[in-house]
Amino acid sequence: MPHALNDLVIAWYEENARDLPWRGPDASPWAVMVSEFMLQQTPVNRVLPMYAAWLERWPTPTALADDEPGEAVRAWGRLGYPRRALRLHAAATAIRDRHAGEVPDVHDDLLALPGVGEYTAAAVASFAFRQRHAVLDTNVRRVFARTVDGSEYPPQATTAAERRTATNAMPVAAETAATWAVAVMELGALVCTARTPRCGDCPVSALCAWRLAGKPAYDGPPRRGQTYAGTDRQVRGKLLAVLREADGPVLQASLDAVWDEPIQRARALDGLVADGLVEPVADGVYRLPTGAPVST
Repeated sequence: MPHALNDLVIAWYEENARDLPWRGPDASPWAVMVSEFMLQQTPVNRVLPMYAAWLERWPTPTALADDEPGEAVRAWGRLGYPRRALRLHAAATAIRDRHAGEVPDVHDDLLALPGVGEYTAAAVASFAFRQRHAVLDTNVRRVFARTVDGSEYPPQATTAAERRTATNAMPVAAETAATWAVAVMELGALVCTARTPRCGDCPVSALCAWRLAGKPAYDGPPRRGQTYAGTDRQVRGKLLAVLREADGPVLQASLDAVWDEPIQRARALDGLVADGLVEPVADGVYRLPTGAPVST
């Protein structure tokens, strides 16, 4: 049944795809890679302005690699999950040093870049170089869970069975497979959404195993909600905001002012240091990472 989905989903995509800059014919492989890093766990509307600003400042991997990693963290702003900025900087550095500044077009070379995992390597190879790879993000996994497996939601972690389903669903021709990969992702983002799927607008509703079974409720492990207020993640964001807005090193007192609870604040700061997002310059003095040795 998966192959019966191909033509329907691709035809729907050609009529309904969003006009996004990283999908344009002029988007470089680097632009595609930047978009993939930014779009992880972040909505498109928040990514668009940051994506444009990032590529204006760092239009190539070498331009980013030649700058300090702390500047990548600063420019990441409030996109969230700022370790992505450090990982993108590390990937850019490897591209500069190992691949003469050009994003590699070989899947294994992409996968070998720091900060690039299975999904990102497949996405860049598919979207930037029009290759045939199974691209499995949350949206794609949800579409396959419903249409093929008859389940409201996919498993918590990607399984071998899901990879087989995605591989079997791909068209044979690489160019068509690349279009299919982005089309099924778009279907999950716009129609087959997590909370309010628009089955009446779905091009494959007549084939959907979940709809045909009467839309049975999810019966797997409890799905984790993404809380933010009061969490260490919120504290980390407030601490990083102080450092991003500063022109140089920041005193401990300035960081202490953003969160009253000292144990949680210290834990969040220690976590930022451990993750390489913040560097201690001296006792009670911190800065964004420069890539230079720190004297303590």
